[in-house]
Amino acid sequence: MSDIKKITAPFSKEVGKSLKAGESVLISGTILVARDAAHKALTEALARGEKLPVELAGETIYYLGPSPAKPGNAIGSAGPTTSGRMDKYTPTIIAQGISGMIGKGYRSKEVIDSMVANGVVYMVAVGGAAALISKTIKKYEVLAYPELGPEAVARITIEDFPAIVAIDTQGNNFYEMGQKPYRKI
Repeated sequence: MSDIKKITAPFSKEVGKSLKAGESVLISGTILVARDAAHKALTEALARGEKLPVELAGETIYYLGPSPAKPGNAIGSAGPTTSGRMDKYTPTIIAQGISGMIGKGYRSKEVIDSMVANGVVYMVAVGGAAALISKTIKKYEVLAYPELGPEAVARITIEDFPAIVAIDTQGNNFYEMGQKPYRKI
């Protein structure tokens, strides 16, 4: 088990490249949140030649559709959405200069190839830990597409948000590494 690495978001491509598959990280700072509908709206805006309503360069996107906040909390449950739902949009979003993504589950070969080509890291948050994760979120602010409700693009301020590097910028895949010892040759 590796030591836990603390990083501040947004983070540079150099910081992203220093993260290795299988490492545990605690992230503090600010990240964007967006799910399927927001990814679709962003890629459609780009296809129409429009300027995006948010700057994506250097950002990390957490695939999140939060539940409503209880009084006194910044956000309700905040667990990760299955990342594969964003895969058809992800290469276009990566091309906008993002530094990282957080979700859960596998990524397509096309997404991994785009990550390697652009120096982008993919981290996973633990599914089923939505209530715990929400305690690391200190602020939630909608930035674009408020009509999408919980799927709007928002910025969250986080403190010690726990994640695991699933696929690093070199394409090393923790899912594959973790399963390898159990596969029959």
